[in-house]
Amino acid sequence: MRKRILKTRTFIILAVITSLFVQGMSADAAELNVPPKGFKALFNGKNLSGWYGWSTKNPEDLWSMSADDQAAYKKKSLEDVNQHWSVQDGILVNDGHGLYLTSEEEFSNFELLIDYKTVPKADSGIYLKAVPQVQIWDYTEEAKFGIGADKGSGGLWNNSKGAKGKDPLVRADKPFGEWNSFRIRQIGSRTWVWMNGKLLVDNAIMENYFDRSRPLFPQGPIQLQTHGGEISWRNVFVREISPDEATDILRESADDKGFVSIFNGKDLSGWQGATASYDVVDGAIQCRKGTGGNLFTEKEYSDFVVRLEIKTPPAGNNGLAIRYPGKGNPAFDGMTELQVLDVEYPGKLAPYQFHGSAYSMVPAHRGYLYPAGHWNYQEVTVVGSKIKVELNGSVILDCDLADVTDEAKIKQHPGKDLKSGFFGFAGHNDPVQFRNITIKELK
Repeated sequence: MRKRILKTRTFIILAVITSLFVQGMSADAAELNVPPKGFKALFNGKNLSGWYGWSTKNPEDLWSMSADDQAAYKKKSLEDVNQHWSVQDGILVNDGHGLYLTSEEEFSNFELLIDYKTVPKADSGIYLKAVPQVQIWDYTEEAKFGIGADKGSGGLWNNSKGAKGKDPLVRADKPFGEWNSFRIRQIGSRTWVWMNGKLLVDNAIMENYFDRSRPLFPQGPIQLQTHGGEISWRNVFVREISPDEATDILRESADDKGFVSIFNGKDLSGWQGATASYDVVDGAIQCRKGTGGNLFTEKEYSDFVVRLEIKTPPAGNNGLAIRYPGKGNPAFDGMTELQVLDVEYPGKLAPYQFHGSAYSMVPAHRGYLYPAGHWNYQEVTVVGSKIKVELNGSVILDCDLADVTDEAKIKQHPGKDLKSGFFGFAGHNDPVQFRNITIKELK
């Protein structure tokens, strides 16, 4: 009888402990996946809603499909996803195999918070805008020391050898069995990575793995890679960064050593040319509506880097005069005119007319200009015959005008081989604005 009572008591005690354990697990799970202020949860802690499966494959293959074909593919991909992914007590678990979990939502400029925990010899990563990757791996696996495993997780491992950001600045991985916390910020192609409170990648260009001659896609999904070892994820939160905040971040993050301001924000001191066609409005140079002409610096420049912010009205048109001789048309008599053109500009345009292009010579990549009314951050580097244009964190033009060999183009552009000239603006009747203009001479 006594044994039966003891057994009953033991059963009750075990039942209570089990109940408390389950309640504790539920409470812990309930505390997970709750986004901090300003963020939203990509993983709801309950199921795989909002995700589909993809792999290391150019996302343009999916984007080129019809809406119906995309939906059919995503539905079919869940058969694989459900074999290898599960949700356990508010934690997203992958067995190390199968398609990568890919967010239905796509992002342009964003901040991502995410925790992960993995096992020895696992090799994984986080794809940004569907491009690999912020690296995750076993920093103790000696067989992979030759490819950087000993440096730890968090680097942009698919960047070219020697490129900034490929290797993390420090090793910040916690021991196996513990959770690691990432904070990742991406503006255009410019990427920052923090892990466990340590900065690992600082304002590095993330290369487009699928075509390194192009910048990252203007927008794309977040992907969680699977690669041969179990990995768990939790607290997957994202915050979209507005164009104006993105511009502020890029300006404040840039190394300003050697740069000097060429606009005082008050008047046109230091500028010449069509000064009657430009005003200073709210600290910015603005072309008067219905007027135009070329406003350019009093000083000439040879090789240089210029940084500035640009805001266009709807359909606004202007241009950056590069090595302008002080007379004639900057697009032809100068080295080039780099287009400043809003995406709403009416009519059919040639590729070389879109924003950032070397007018009528070399087209820039499209899709990186913010909508009218927002400030854009742009950096132009001119060295010899080479021109590079970075817009809002993405390199949209990287060309050598010496490669323009078409006889008709050469005849049309007698100034393209100029070695020096003025920097300025080529107004075309629209109130386009420019501010925070700084320049660094390279010779």
